[in-house]
Amino acid sequence: MQTQAIVEQILRETQKIVLGKEKQIRLALSAYIADLHVLIEDIPGVGKTTLAKTLSHVLGLEYSRIQFTSDLLPSDIIGVNFYNTKEGSFTFKKGAVFTQFLLADEINRASSKTQSALLEAMEERQVSIDGVAYPLPQPFFVLATKNPNEEIGTYELPSSQLDRFALSFSLGYPDPQAERLILQGKNDVSVASLTSLRPEENKLLKEQYAQVFVGDAILDILQNILAFTRESGMFANGLSPRAALSLLNISKAWALLEGRDFVIPSDLLEVLPHITAHRLHAKGEKKSPKEIVDAIVANLTLDT
Repeated sequence: MQTQAIVEQILRETQKIVLGKEKQIRLALSAYIADLHVLIEDIPGVGKTTLAKTLSHVLGLEYSRIQFTSDLLPSDIIGVNFYNTKEGSFTFKKGAVFTQFLLADEINRASSKTQSALLEAMEERQVSIDGVAYPLPQPFFVLATKNPNEEIGTYELPSSQLDRFALSFSLGYPDPQAERLILQGKNDVSVASLTSLRPEENKLLKEQYAQVFVGDAILDILQNILAFTRESGMFANGLSPRAALSLLNISKAWALLEGRDFVIPSDLLEVLPHITAHRLHAKGEKKSPKEIVDAIVANLTLDT
């Protein structure tokens, strides 16, 4: 099966349940293909968990969900060594993080200490317990959901945690047409009935992504974006090198989903708002993510 046929299958199957959210599905899929992670920021009840469960099945991945709460402990996530009285030695019991597709649900309802249990896993694809490193399954993909900070019982995500997420987006309310279909039960489909990718199809996606070409002109645009965020004085902090790599790699995956083996400027611009939304904060007067991106783009000269 060719790459485009695989992409079309993923979108078709996922949209049998997640209606009217093709761009958000493409963004999540881009992050997965690029071996990066996603943060969905939205109110409860708009389908964040449904998207995660559906996409994990369609991709053919082992799925695990952690419900973050104020009393969740790091050991609940990564695991713990316990003394096995029968064997007379310590045994490592793996936590929920040992999976291919991890849903970190309502991640900002847990304390920073608990949130930090994911830092090593998301960056190095391993966890360390008592000086021993345990590799995680491959692929390893984290999709986290975050409630609005105004809600009672939420904690701020530290910048170190936010920067581990390549991109962020909101699902938002469904459009009237999609909502009517939902009300009519047209998306009342069993996740188990959806077609899953075979391992070789998953492998092909990753291999084709690795072949996507990025020219010097694209790197020039990307570095101009970085320079503006760091030198304009508009932001508290500019984009980090990790953010730069996220923008580059997500753009490559987006190009692949568009049926190309090379990146064009519009790929960068399409994903840029989702790279900057959780990273850039304007000094002084509060600016929306759109206003921030508009300011960045206004200082670029490019042919899209």
